Amino acid sequence: MQRSSGILMPVPSLPGSYGIGSIGKSAKQFIDFLAAASIRYWQILPLGPTGYGNSPYQPLSSFAGNPYLIDLDWLTEHKYLKAEELPEKEAETWIDYGKMYNARIALLKKACARFPEVDPKDYLTFVKEEQGWLKDYAEFMAIKESQKGKPWQSWPQELRTHQNDAIAEVIAAHHDSALFYQRVQYLFFKQYEELRAYAKEKKVQIIGDLPFYMAPDSIDVWAHPEQFSLNPDGSLSACAGMPGQVWGNPLFNWEKMQQDGYAWWIRRAMFQYRFCDMLRIDHFQGFFRYYAIDPNTKEGYWCQGPGQDLFDRLEQANGKKEMLVEDLGELDDTFKAQVKASGFMGMRILEYAFDEKDPGSWYMPFQYALRNACVYTGTHDNNTLMGWIKDEPERVERACRYFGCTKKELWQVMLKCVWGSPCDLAIVQAQDILQLDGTKRTNNPFGGTHNWCWRAETGAFDTKLADWLKENMELYCRTNN
Repeated sequence: MQRSSGILMPVPSLPGSYGIGSIGKSAKQFIDFLAAASIRYWQILPLGPTGYGNSPYQPLSSFAGNPYLIDLDWLTEHKYLKAEELPEKEAETWIDYGKMYNARIALLKKACARFPEVDPKDYLTFVKEEQGWLKDYAEFMAIKESQKGKPWQSWPQELRTHQNDAIAEVIAAHHDSALFYQRVQYLFFKQYEELRAYAKEKKVQIIGDLPFYMAPDSIDVWAHPEQFSLNPDGSLSACAGMPGQVWGNPLFNWEKMQQDGYAWWIRRAMFQYRFCDMLRIDHFQGFFRYYAIDPNTKEGYWCQGPGQDLFDRLEQANGKKEMLVEDLGELDDTFKAQVKASGFMGMRILEYAFDEKDPGSWYMPFQYALRNACVYTGTHDNNTLMGWIKDEPERVERACRYFGCTKKELWQVMLKCVWGSPCDLAIVQAQDILQLDGTKRTNNPFGGTHNWCWRAETGAFDTKLADWLKENMELYCRTNN
């Protein structure tokens, strides 16, 4: 890989006037900013539709796009909406997902109802080509709507167990709902195709993200129960977690998956390359060794995953793909060797470096000898850099001694450490170049009142900031040339 840099910026967090960032104008403006700053990569988070908790890592589908991210102005330009139907423009505040669930879906239904008037010629082609996932998505969402949003595990047995006659009966009664969920995906993919083309024109590449586990209440688990470790009634025979943590996600039935060469997993992974040029693989450790928990006793035990075999089969079927793997957490030497042997790019987090318990941590800057790695200030699950400097006095004191700088200088010194490292790729959070405090972090896995709700303000990514970034990209030989 050519030496380069990136910005981690969730699409929902982009500036905009309608309560949430979009894959339309606001995304294109951010791409313009990256191009002006000579930054090659835009790292986004998963784009799937979110459910309870709003986490993009708990999507309702491995394939569908999040309808909330559809650009409303684009819908007006293409005659799906009338200008007077648009909501009032508002300043950026925290994303209100409750408002999105009620008002935005109703507005999108109004837009999709106009398909007979403005139905593009390629809509039917889209439906035909995407039936492998689109039919399940539309049916699942229509049934869920008919069941007042209840998780599928609480549906009547004939629907819970995916009996075709029962499904057909519900869909016949809720045909308009199923049609909406099918049409809204067309609009999402149409807009995203335009965004991908615009990014390529500006020479900006997108890093996507593939969650490891599926949400229990997801289309994938409902439609493909054989791929998961479930009891006959759909309940979990075991669930995911870590020692001391119960995540509650269904585990994969790796033994079953191996029989057909991990076809479902490979299809799921390859689909994401429609959204990106490089793919970040979440929880890479889980492919080699994962923790299973008995839902009844809460006792846990370690299990072996498919390991490199899955990725070897993926490469055999689809050729070599650009991948970035999340190799974070408490990792032993065996797993570190497995990451190195895979040839994939691993991750180094500078905020993890200055821990008194592990002064020789491989997150320390002097350990960044491996060029085939991506170094971050922090990820979406970490504090902002300014928040870290405020909230971690002992680590900050060690960092200042390490760099020979003052606490006031540390923000810029740590950014320059990341950009100046030997790692091929250096990524910083958008909040870090904006010098935002810890109240503006993307997610706090240990709690928080505004998880997944932060938004940047209009004008935040201005020419002055782009010029400063470009100067640093030139200084550290990370320009987008």
